Amino acid sequence: MQDEQIILDSVERFLDRHVRPVAKALELADAYPHEVVSEMQRLGLFGATIGEQYGGMGLPASTYAKIVEQVSAVWMSVSGIFNSHLIMCAAIERFGTEDLKQQFLPRMARGELRGGIALTEPDCGTDLQAIRTRADKDGDSYVINGTKQWITNSVQGNVLAVLVKSDVNTTPAHKGMSLLVVEKSAGYKAHKLAKLGYRGVDTGEVLFEDVRVPASHLVGAQEGRGLQQILSGLALGRINVAARGVGVADAALKASLNYAQIRKTFGQPIAQHQAIQLKLADMATQVEAARLLTQRAAAAYDSGERCDLEAGMAKLFATETAMHNANEALRIHGAYGYAPENEVERYYRDAPLLVVGEGTNELQRLIIARQLLERYPA
Repeated sequence: MQDEQIILDSVERFLDRHVRPVAKALELADAYPHEVVSEMQRLGLFGATIGEQYGGMGLPASTYAKIVEQVSAVWMSVSGIFNSHLIMCAAIERFGTEDLKQQFLPRMARGELRGGIALTEPDCGTDLQAIRTRADKDGDSYVINGTKQWITNSVQGNVLAVLVKSDVNTTPAHKGMSLLVVEKSAGYKAHKLAKLGYRGVDTGEVLFEDVRVPASHLVGAQEGRGLQQILSGLALGRINVAARGVGVADAALKASLNYAQIRKTFGQPIAQHQAIQLKLADMATQVEAARLLTQRAAAAYDSGERCDLEAGMAKLFATETAMHNANEALRIHGAYGYAPENEVERYYRDAPLLVVGEGTNELQRLIIARQLLERYPA
């Protein structure tokens, strides 16, 4: 616990010095935070969950979730830069050959390589078995063709874990899917997409046209395991998104508490009005519940248990709490909250991403229900 607090204190100093002063301006300009990223490298955030034997910090998910919450309460976009990266690293560390781990993880831990996961395509997101991007074996290489969309770190980053169809004839479809590590130097092209929120971090469309990568960049010892490999990594991703939800929800609450005590109507602070007090009470209660669910999911992940249920519950509740609190904060702030100069407006734009990212909340409900039926059969 003492070591964890030292890390969290270091993160808080980093946020105070390097993120808070620039977040508003960079977010409104949709400008990539190059200097912030350099400081993140120095702090070791790109190696947060990578094992120490590969140059990472080897942090448990429970500590990692607290870091993500801290960062997201200041500027959520920053957390996305290292989250997508670490999901990719988790897949390599869990399933890659030792040669693949040695080739990529030390550089990724240092932030020299900054990665992302290329799953979604123009015609499929939740239904990953419908992907069309192909990787055809050609000697000791794969040749990749296809398009990926909404890929974080694809423009400013320099390596991706790409989900491909390595065998289009195999049924069921997931048995013909593989995961390949592809460096940008191999020749893929990416361009930035505009977004309502989650600004500053690059989210792009990625084009693969006869991009050739060594067969040794296959994650795992054989083809056909890609979907399972990346879905395993998404458990950590959903814990991250839940922690982001807690951070945004808590920031919205604190902004509302502050504003409600200085804004006056009818001769008294609006915090004295019962209607506002009811909102604040619900916002605070939901933040605490979301935080506990997120920590429970992180503890399950750290124990090595299957944690689809816990991660799904945390992601669902925490992100819906972010949506609720952002909306309530805007209502408490009134017209002032609608102005782009106010951070509440940013929370209102950022929160909707969370209910969609790492699997929609509709999908989370299905996952939760199926896990419940498995765990508690009649």
